[in-house]
Amino acid sequence: MTAKRALALLATAAALTTTATTASTAAPAHTTACTGYVGLTFDDGPSGTTTRLIDALRRNGLRATMFNQGRYAAANPALVRAQVAAGMWIANHSYTHPHLTRLSQAQIDSEISRTQQAISNAGGGTPKLFRPPYGETNATVKSVAARHGLTEIIWHVDSQDWNGASTDAIVQSTARLTNGQVILLHDGPANTLAAVPRIAQTLASRGLCPGTISPRTGLAVAPS
Repeated sequence: MTAKRALALLATAAALTTTATTASTAAPAHTTACTGYVGLTFDDGPSGTTTRLIDALRRNGLRATMFNQGRYAAANPALVRAQVAAGMWIANHSYTHPHLTRLSQAQIDSEISRTQQAISNAGGGTPKLFRPPYGETNATVKSVAARHGLTEIIWHVDSQDWNGASTDAIVQSTARLTNGQVILLHDGPANTLAAVPRIAQTLASRGLCPGTISPRTGLAVAPS
C-alpha cells in the first residue's frame, strides 16, 4: 500500500469515527428509569370523549386500564378498538353500572358476563380485571367475578374527578401514588382530560411509570 493510500484510509476512518460520535451524542434519550409503576384507570367509557382521552394519553407517553361499561362497548365497538390500538388495557366495569350488592346472584352474573361478551365482540379481547361500580362489593360479587376469570380491582387513590375535582386537585391526587398503587379516574370529565399532561409530568418527576395491573396481585407492574 502506498503512503498516499494509507493516509486516505486513515482520514476516512477518522471521519467515520467523528460522525458516529456526533450521532451518538445527539441521539435523544427516549427512556426514563422507572423506580416504580402505578395503575392509571379510567372508568365508564367508551364515551364521546374517549378519542380525545386516548390521544392525550398517547401524546404524553401514558398507558392506562380502561374499565368499560358493557352497554357502551356494545354501542361503540370502534372506540374499544381505538383504545386497544392506542396501547390501553381493557377491563370490565359491569354492563349498566348498577349497585351490584343490591342484585341477585343471577343479575350480577348477567352484568358481568354480558360485559365480557360485549368487550370481546368489540375487539377488546377477554378482560381479566373487573371493577364493581362505586367500588361496592361483597362475597357474592367477588365469587361471580372469579367464576368469569376476573380479578376484582378497586383503587388506592380516588382522584374525585367524578365529584367535580379541579384539574389541580386531580394532578395532586396522582402525587400521592406510590409503587404498585392504582388511581381512580374517569373517561368524561373535562378537568381529567386537561390534567393528563401534568399527570405525566408529575409521575415522571417521581420516577413512576404507567404500568399494567397484575391479575394475580391486583397491583401495578411493569408492562410485559
